[in-house]
Amino acid sequence: MRVPVVLLGGVDPDAMAATMVGLQFDLPGAVACRHSIDVERGVLTRTVSDLSGIIEMHETLLEHACVSCAIREDILPTLERLARDGRWQSILAHLPVGAEAAHLCAALTWDTRLARFLRVSAVVTAVGARAPVRDLLGDDLLADRGHHCAHDDRRGVGEVLSAMVEHADVVAFDDQVDPVARGLVRALARPDAAVLEGVHGLGGDVLTGRLHHHDRTGAWTSPVRTDALREVRTEGVWRVDLQSLQPFHPDRLLESLERLGGGAHRSRGCFWLPSRPGRALEWDGAGGQLSIGDHGSWGGRRPFTRIVLAGVGVAPPHLRPAFDELLLAPGEPATWPAGEDGFEPWLGPIREAA
Repeated sequence: MRVPVVLLGGVDPDAMAATMVGLQFDLPGAVACRHSIDVERGVLTRTVSDLSGIIEMHETLLEHACVSCAIREDILPTLERLARDGRWQSILAHLPVGAEAAHLCAALTWDTRLARFLRVSAVVTAVGARAPVRDLLGDDLLADRGHHCAHDDRRGVGEVLSAMVEHADVVAFDDQVDPVARGLVRALARPDAAVLEGVHGLGGDVLTGRLHHHDRTGAWTSPVRTDALREVRTEGVWRVDLQSLQPFHPDRLLESLERLGGGAHRSRGCFWLPSRPGRALEWDGAGGQLSIGDHGSWGGRRPFTRIVLAGVGVAPPHLRPAFDELLLAPGEPATWPAGEDGFEPWLGPIREAA
């Protein structure tokens, strides 16, 4: 019988600690495994406990202080060991601050050997109630707060927390929050995800049941998602869904990335360029910081451009006109000299991307 695993992530150590206590009391026969990364020392610390107290504490030197190394070298082996031990009915895995549960979910889903002993039953994202809007839409870096996972970790707090909220089955504030903060999280989270103030009363049967479905979560978080979304303009929260079958014009996009990517809002989705027609390109932004990358091939699907944006207050009126201006107009030339489009630093040479 596979042991259910509840994954806990977040960017606020205090919120994660409070949520962990609530979860540990709700889960039946649970063992908790908490990992933390000390980037300066290059050390991963593991603490295993249950309601009787601390069972073990161990430090591991990481060859590279990063999340992928931590998952590979200690987190996955520890979860497997605890599952095979047979003493506990469920496992609560407190991930390192800033570590996204999506990476662990993928490993536990596709590793057939691990899947014999473990299954992800729920993904919980803890959100601090002190300044949730700033955490989601501000321009702080994890490194600014001392929560980076590696020396070269330049991820934004908003980028990471937004992705965690979007991937979660349960989003738990550690205290009461105002309607705007709750509404923003609701606009980002999967429609059937629970958004709660605390996790008390959620119930062990729910947490160890079938809250998490890898395919359903993957469809919501995919850059090339095709779900129908309503626009949101209530309780001080807005969401705008911009779509077109046309590609972005490479020159105009390169010159004006900040028109859509800049500002205190969350934006994500996909686009394509006429210079790289076979590649689905990812758009991922929050708090004025933007990442673009090569998501993969379109395969047999018709290329499309879709950017979904969300924020608080009033939606900037320039978003839709800016989106339209970045698109390649019908009949506009779609070739570029020397086979270059200016996006090589982010997307690689065109000849390798085709």
